[in-house]
Amino acid sequence: MTRSHAAVHAAGHAAEHAAVLAMGIAEPPPDAAKAPADYSHIASRDIALQLVEQGMLFEITLFPEELGGNREPHNLIYVPPGIPEIMDLVTETLLSLRNEGLIDRLSFDVDYKGNSFVPSSINVRATHSIKSRSFEPRIGVW
Repeated sequence: MTRSHAAVHAAGHAAEHAAVLAMGIAEPPPDAAKAPADYSHIASRDIALQLVEQGMLFEITLFPEELGGNREPHNLIYVPPGIPEIMDLVTETLLSLRNEGLIDRLSFDVDYKGNSFVPSSINVRATHSIKSRSFEPRIGVW
């Protein structure tokens, strides 16, 4: 491919992505492949807190305060960007289900890989003691 053909190809590629974004569909360019995240080196609370200060991790409550959780150390977890927003959506759903009387039992659990202080997944289990309803999302963190 000549230099001018490469420029035309690149311009066409950029135009395609602009059109996709204009339609409200956000997707990374195909050549922007990311390596999977690895948080195994975050093996202490101190390291996690340093990364919170740098904006690379966020401290959130596992059992949301809106549902009766607190900010005690045993209820705090450290997660990468994007996870707090997902947890907010799950919490909103849980509040709606509770307010509609569809759930009356709730538990949160986390899975970890190795010694990492960053959970690899967050597991939610919301059920009702009488009604056969359940809401059980699993949030993959890394």
